[in-house]
Amino acid sequence: MGYGKNRFSSCVVNAVQEMGRFRAINAVKLLILIVTSGILVVLSSYWGSAVIALPPPDDTPEEILRTKIIIEARSPIDGKFLTAAEYIQLQAQLQEVPPPKLDPNIRDQIFLLRLRKTLFQFFPFLNF
Repeated sequence: MGYGKNRFSSCVVNAVQEMGRFRAINAVKLLILIVTSGILVVLSSYWGSAVIALPPPDDTPEEILRTKIIIEARSPIDGKFLTAAEYIQLQAQLQEVPPPKLDPNIRDQIFLLRLRKTLFQFFPFLNF
């Protein structure tokens, strides 16, 4: 009987030691993972910071651009270069409202649809 008790206790001790090794190995793996990911985060945060901090050397400062008088422009229609007078003339032409080219029947239908939508908001139980 004594032999079985010693054998059982030695098995329990071996199991506890094995579990301790398993936990120790997992703890070391977790520590390595944390340290590696921390190093990667620190290195990646410093990697592009020098590039982001300064504007390009050929960039004109905003203070100078604010004082510059614009004497040329591009057409909003086709992108051609225009003088200031041509640009003002084109803007005046674009501001004029062209006459409506929509058929009056279609315009009436759109008005009725909008009216119906508004009425449905106030009276959702109507079914017309």
